[in-house]
Amino acid sequence: MAQGVHGRRRVGQGETFWQFRRYESGDSPQSIDWRQSAKSDRVFVREMEWEAAQSVWIWRDTSASMAWSSSPELPEKRRRADILALALAVLLIRGGEFVTFLGSGIRPSNGKTTLERMAKIIDRGEQDSAGLPTVLPLPRFAQVVMISDFLSPIEEIEEVARGYASRGVKGHLLQILDPAEELLPYDGRTRFEGLEGEQSWLLSRVESVRAPYQQRFKAQREGLQSIAQRLSWGYSAHRSDHSPNTALLALYLAMTQDRGR
Repeated sequence: MAQGVHGRRRVGQGETFWQFRRYESGDSPQSIDWRQSAKSDRVFVREMEWEAAQSVWIWRDTSASMAWSSSPELPEKRRRADILALALAVLLIRGGEFVTFLGSGIRPSNGKTTLERMAKIIDRGEQDSAGLPTVLPLPRFAQVVMISDFLSPIEEIEEVARGYASRGVKGHLLQILDPAEELLPYDGRTRFEGLEGEQSWLLSRVESVRAPYQQRFKAQREGLQSIAQRLSWGYSAHRSDHSPNTALLALYLAMTQDRGR
């Protein structure tokens, strides 16, 4: 993965003061502001605006509908989202970026400690009933990466995306789907049961609704592409029966190109 991939710009000391914050484990001793620290019994770090602007906030959908695959040979959508989120964090940190999970309450940072914290969050396996993230106040010029199946209503997805874009946050949408969700390959009498409390749905001939279903699916994807285009965000789609390397490389290069511009 690392071969032939150009790193993003490394975070420097910056030129414009951003804020003071408490010293945390993993911070560089060189970042300590001794003058500010001398005013109290606490140790403070001086953050520059450019550093704060390099933060990347990753969100992956942990709702119940992501814990599904159409075949034992395929990974659950959530498992694929977790792997891609952590792999992306590795690449970003190697490029000098400050990374965290959106909504974790942990400030962006880099280094081995950051990856360990993110891995522990994934390992806990906690579920969120919401299929979309909450719009949180992020630093201007930060970036947010959202990983989900994005099967929620288009209007709700756009509301969240616009909430971040209005704050000057750049974004990328990575849609992860099981192949059965795209193709609806079933035939004959089939019962569909939801994972989030939806009523079951029995069809006598699934093939009779395949064409309108695929049209609806196409409209959902085009809606996501339209949102990304209007907000100047990135959008990519990935199927769980394809290699995760391709999705990771495409996402990382898209973010690199955005940073270059």
